[in-house]
Amino acid sequence: MLRLNEVKLPLNHTEQELPAAILARLDIPADALLGFTVFKRSYDARKKTAIVLIYSLDVDVKDEAALLKRLKHDAHLMPSPDTSYKYVAAGEQLAGHDRNPRPVVIGTGPCGLFAALILAQMGLRPIILERGKQVRERTVDTFGFWRKRELNPESNVQFGEGGAGTFSDGKLYSQIKDPKHYGRKVLTEFVKAGAPEEIIYVSKPHIGTFRLVKMVEQMRANIEAMGGEYRFGNKVVDIEIEPLGDNPGDGGQVRGLTLESGEKIATNHVVLAIGHSARDTFEMLYERGVYIEAKPFSIGFRVEHPQSLIDTCRFGPNAGHPILGAADYKLVHHASNGRAVYSFCMCPGGTVVAAASEPGRVVTNGMSQYSRNERNANSAIVVSISPEVDYPGHPLAGIEFQRRLEEKAFELGGGTYNAPGQLMGDFVAGRASTEFGAVVPSYKPGVHLTDLAQILPEFAVTALREAFPAFDKQVRGYFKHDAVLTGLETRTSSPIRIKRRDDTLQSLNTRGLFPAGEGAGYAGGILSAGVDGIKVAEAVALSMAADNAAQP
Repeated sequence: MLRLNEVKLPLNHTEQELPAAILARLDIPADALLGFTVFKRSYDARKKTAIVLIYSLDVDVKDEAALLKRLKHDAHLMPSPDTSYKYVAAGEQLAGHDRNPRPVVIGTGPCGLFAALILAQMGLRPIILERGKQVRERTVDTFGFWRKRELNPESNVQFGEGGAGTFSDGKLYSQIKDPKHYGRKVLTEFVKAGAPEEIIYVSKPHIGTFRLVKMVEQMRANIEAMGGEYRFGNKVVDIEIEPLGDNPGDGGQVRGLTLESGEKIATNHVVLAIGHSARDTFEMLYERGVYIEAKPFSIGFRVEHPQSLIDTCRFGPNAGHPILGAADYKLVHHASNGRAVYSFCMCPGGTVVAAASEPGRVVTNGMSQYSRNERNANSAIVVSISPEVDYPGHPLAGIEFQRRLEEKAFELGGGTYNAPGQLMGDFVAGRASTEFGAVVPSYKPGVHLTDLAQILPEFAVTALREAFPAFDKQVRGYFKHDAVLTGLETRTSSPIRIKRRDDTLQSLNTRGLFPAGEGAGYAGGILSAGVDGIKVAEAVALSMAADNAAQP
């Protein structure tokens, strides 16, 4: 099999034009092409009237060696790389692992899900602990909050099976380096669980919330069939760490966990995939001496525009084409006060959702279904902040910084879980908004118009007021007076990092503890979190194999 890259065809090409383009590029007769599959498909929309599709293809031809020799100077033709997943430990290496306590995975977001899946596929029968509910029960609670303003602190957008990514756009692309093709393993497992096959090859795959619910359930069933044990409503409230020496600096070894019920679970290997909002767990770990450091994150608002405006700006006369779908955007502005302002978690054809996990606080996020056919486009527009400048002095100071802002948003929204909102033109002009224009906000329970400058620090307000008009140069029409800003976006990423060793992926000072995913500061988004879950599961398996080898 050969990989042929950079095959370009018009957006509206026929089915027959693709094999014809392969024959022309390779200069071979039709009977020499035995077959082909699409490995990747992207598009170039810089010329809106002449959008081009770009293919990477795996082609099967007669006499590959002769063809490679003849076209040896073509940099876009090569043997197809092996992208199949290889397990790091199995069989004899793990024989006898059942003499030791089972590994435990805390959290069932994408990171915990893939850590549990890989451990189960290697025969290690993980115990999976989740403080929230199963995904369908969690969905009922979450929709109940949006409709009735009844927040369940243990079952919401942040907590429960599937993690925060379940109520999102379901984007499955990332900028991480992935030489071992872990990302393809993630996508392949999603397809097995019911995702559309196109996520394997389109350049910006997404799934959407409703499909994610079914997939998460199917993956749970697969893990359980391989010996994994799910336990919902089981919140970890303490961790047992055995000191490794008389000096506290010597660190310790994980020996077990305590649940809120009082039950204790013995284990030497814990995957900590708790997400970016498990603030009480962060505090517990810090009190137990696990090394934690403050980490940068970003704050801002959700911004809604008509999706039709974004489509036309990005695709011109091709707006609405089924291959292109709903258009997205990616924006960055470096403000004169030194702050970076950028778009984050853009949701084409989606809705702004209530993402609070603690009473008396308002948090927003974005969500789309697979169809992406809602009226508005929304994205977080956020300002970068750092612990050195904005919340210095304590590793957990970023959590308190978030809480203060979320409490202000709750108060400014009226104290009913309505979100405070403002029209973009009014925000830039420095005046409160009193009525909506053509853009109707999608946030439920509702939006209370006010002056959002009262929530954020002055430096963030200044940077955002400068950025919105500047973004109009990148997306024509973006600086739209009646575009709606909804506050507050604070959960862009974890405010802490549970630092780990580069070689074993274990906590810097706690053996057997494997910090993982977005909550630990090592991922951002569904795909990168799933990839990190795979890496950490491999590290757990290698550690268990080493423990087995050391036993008599």
